[in-house]
Amino acid sequence: MRKVFITGATMMMLALFSGVALAADLGPGAAGVIQWTVLAAGLAIGLGAIGSGIGMGTAIGGACEGTSRNPEAGGRILTTMIIGLAMIESLTIYALVIALILLFGNPYARFLA
Repeated sequence: MRKVFITGATMMMLALFSGVALAADLGPGAAGVIQWTVLAAGLAIGLGAIGSGIGMGTAIGGACEGTSRNPEAGGRILTTMIIGLAMIESLTIYALVIALILLFGNPYARFLA
């Protein structure tokens, strides 16, 4: 757990202070906005992917357990699981879209001037 915390803190520091470290030539308030935007995009896709991974693992585990308990219902369980996995995967796609909007659409561009 300690390694995860140290790695996360290091990544946050790299994201927040990369403009200073690379001597970015931006306006006085631009560097902070860009750094926080990059951090928000990373958190959006990271948390979305973690949540989807946990949900998919739980769904597949439940489907395997259900099929092992009742092999005759395996086809219906498989169909329901595939539909559920598609719905769960849409969460990651939504998080990716939000991250890309934050990175390239830059809704905070008005703060850069």
